[in-house]
Amino acid sequence: MTELEQLAEWLEQHERDCRADAERWMIRSLPIPAIALTEVWADEAWRTALTDLVVAGLNEDDSWDPDAVGFLRDVDDNGVGVVNRDGESVRLSADRMLIPHPVLLADLDDLRALAADLIVTQPVDQLFRETWQRPTSLDPAAMSVDDFAGGRFDELRDLLARAASLGYPVQGGFAFCRIFEGGENVEACSWVGSDRPENEAETGRLVFSDGTGTNRPLTAVGPVAWSEGMRMAAALYAGRVVETSEEQQ
Repeated sequence: MTELEQLAEWLEQHERDCRADAERWMIRSLPIPAIALTEVWADEAWRTALTDLVVAGLNEDDSWDPDAVGFLRDVDDNGVGVVNRDGESVRLSADRMLIPHPVLLADLDDLRALAADLIVTQPVDQLFRETWQRPTSLDPAAMSVDDFAGGRFDELRDLLARAASLGYPVQGGFAFCRIFEGGENVEACSWVGSDRPENEAETGRLVFSDGTGTNRPLTAVGPVAWSEGMRMAAALYAGRVVETSEEQQ
């Protein structure tokens, strides 16, 4: 491989890493120092990954106003430049910023419509990310979700390959994703199986753990963890073998 090819490969990987980090900031609700945004903004890969993401300024108590958000357009020593809900260019002066998960955004449909008007293209899946709202009528004793259980795969290796392609690691028979919410680490875990790779497999229950193996009641699961867990389970289930009407007869 020539030096030019190595450089091109490195640049491609750097772009993927920047997008992955920006998505991780969103999913884990990580506060981002405004000075850090200023430092990375000069990097084209970072600028591409962050431009037009919806951001909010954090208060000292880590709260933020869901209505005071905007599409990130510029960062410099004078603050963070955004296009707000009214379509006006303004600057946010907060010392720390947040990339909110879409399930937390007020009037998400209005923001999506504004994004269409502004011809916004987000390299990181935020506004048009599939979201799931936790039902308000859950059984207080419920510990798992079975909505996406029973998705059949000819071989376990096919289900494992799907999990890997979607970016979900597998451990102990569960595909999982990690979320940081409400000051706590949460793992959404969707059963995929731990049998021999060539054996038939089915998707199973979705549970939420505190990261130490202790599952929590569904009523104690926050909105981001719920949305991301359901998104993972649904994506795994979508790859199942679907029988045609002739096969069913």
